[in-house]
Amino acid sequence: MSSIRTRRRGRRRTAMAVTALAATLALTATACGGEDGGSGGSGGNGSSDSPLSQEQLQGIIDDLPWVPADFDLEAWLNGGWENWEDESWLREIGEFVNPIIEGLWDPDRMGDAEDPDPSIDEDQIEEDPAPPPADDPAADRGVTDPEPAPVQAEAVETPYTENGAPIGKVFFDSPEGPMVCSGTVIADPANPGRSNLVATAGHCVHAGAGGGWYRNIAFVPAYNSDGLSAEEVAAAAPEQIAPLGTYWANYVSTTEYWINTGTESGGDGAHGDFAVLSVTPEDGGEQSLEERVGGAVEVNFDAPAVSGLGPVTLYGFPAAEPYNGELMYRCVDNPRRLSLDASMPVMYWAGCTMTGGASGGPWLRTNEAGEAELISVNSIGPLESTWLAGPRLEDEARGVLEYVSGQAAAAE
Repeated sequence: MSSIRTRRRGRRRTAMAVTALAATLALTATACGGEDGGSGGSGGNGSSDSPLSQEQLQGIIDDLPWVPADFDLEAWLNGGWENWEDESWLREIGEFVNPIIEGLWDPDRMGDAEDPDPSIDEDQIEEDPAPPPADDPAADRGVTDPEPAPVQAEAVETPYTENGAPIGKVFFDSPEGPMVCSGTVIADPANPGRSNLVATAGHCVHAGAGGGWYRNIAFVPAYNSDGLSAEEVAAAAPEQIAPLGTYWANYVSTTEYWINTGTESGGDGAHGDFAVLSVTPEDGGEQSLEERVGGAVEVNFDAPAVSGLGPVTLYGFPAAEPYNGELMYRCVDNPRRLSLDASMPVMYWAGCTMTGGASGGPWLRTNEAGEAELISVNSIGPLESTWLAGPRLEDEARGVLEYVSGQAAAAE
């Protein structure tokens, strides 16, 4: 009986939370107007019918934030990025190169992208009698609550340009081929009102302890805004799939914790599974990403402990069955505590049936001012897809945002 009463209370609070978040995220139709829309591009193989001159190649290199010694841009643009040998796979913070390959991420290639989401065997989670949630987040370290009940994901209203334009898809190439995650436009403290920053999961940009930075990382806000079916997407024009354009990462960072301990399965590194991208438009437009989508979400690195969070909404583009990656979904739940490493801030743990592809999508709560704020991103879930967990964002995550923000500001 008590579980039924709790669940009914949760549904009433859920409706209030969704309404508040939708009101915050909803954007006017004018936010997606302008002349510099569309993703641009010509072809999807990264090659050109008219090879670039050496002067043009040098110009591209000069515009890159950083390149390795003896970097062969022409070879890279013609497929050299597919070389994943150890000596060519950059892994340290600051060692990231991502020249724009115009038209590489066309609808066909986006549709072929797989989800990279790490899963965890629930037998690895040790549930002990959990103490009552504390008001101080530090007191929750090492604590794991009982597993949350599943929450059925529900589809977000279309068009996404009006009901969640800051949320989109992150595409990248890995040794296994094209991959896809989710991401969110976040506010840039060094560039208020003109942010080009995107938050996602660390495992969507870096392979963790076994590898380095992924390649051809790009962000598509309000992906498939009109909610076309998979069959319709396959026949759609690029501007239908990327109505606000395609944005390539020029600076990327994640936590040292993820770089040093992250793995494809088992949950290692999940407590630091957070990343920030600074992006630039493929079409060369002058508008910032924030201006283009009509808003950006603040990140709260001092969020209340689980006991004071209230309902939280998780967003993403789940791609593994029973979903196909073409539509945005959300779940609303009151988070619990999950700890896989007692030395790290406790993770948030919420019921949600979203599957792979939702990784990197935002956890949003309504703050005291009635505005949506990001407190985490989707990181791991079980093979059964009944819940999702995301890292609590504290000092190391704040350092990731500040680093990328600072690098982008220094380049202007």
